[in-house]
Amino acid sequence: MGSAGSAGSAGSAGAGPQPSSATPVVLKYLPSLHLQSPELAAQVQAMMAEKRLGAHIAARYPDTHNVRSDRALQAYVAALKSRFMKSAEPLAKVGFDNHLHVIHHALGTHTTVSRVQGNRLKTKRELRVASVFQHAPAALLEMIVVHELAHLKQRDHDKAFYALCRHMVGDYHQREFDTRLWLTAREMEQDR
Repeated sequence: MGSAGSAGSAGSAGAGPQPSSATPVVLKYLPSLHLQSPELAAQVQAMMAEKRLGAHIAARYPDTHNVRSDRALQAYVAALKSRFMKSAEPLAKVGFDNHLHVIHHALGTHTTVSRVQGNRLKTKRELRVASVFQHAPAALLEMIVVHELAHLKQRDHDKAFYALCRHMVGDYHQREFDTRLWLTAREMEQDR
């Protein structure tokens, strides 16, 4: 609890010892963790300080995937969609996006593109996943894809949306949290 409390108070007071270089990274991907669970925030910060966060995630999710291209991602998404959302609108385009994480601060997007063709309005749905997930553990890629597929039926992040996500992936919330930890660990490794 001490590390989470000191990180919040040091940033707002502006004086005193500066938080460790790991603190801003935690707050970037888990901005309210210290408010929701100070104990968990302290555990995460301890793993970061000991440089074992990446190893923790790797041990928790040892399975990798071979989804490295847009074509492979399209087949992967199609398989999940046919398993859980047969009646949902078809997807016109699925792919990895190299700029998604940097530009939109998002890990995946779903878009609807409407075009007028003659007297008709044609609508196409697209799903994009940040290219960082080409090298993520398999379970975390599945979480991102499930999240974006759920938007085909539920636009907003409400109870129905998260119920649909949990229907497709039972431990959805744990994987979402672990995705944030994985991103934090990845960023820490890149900063070295």
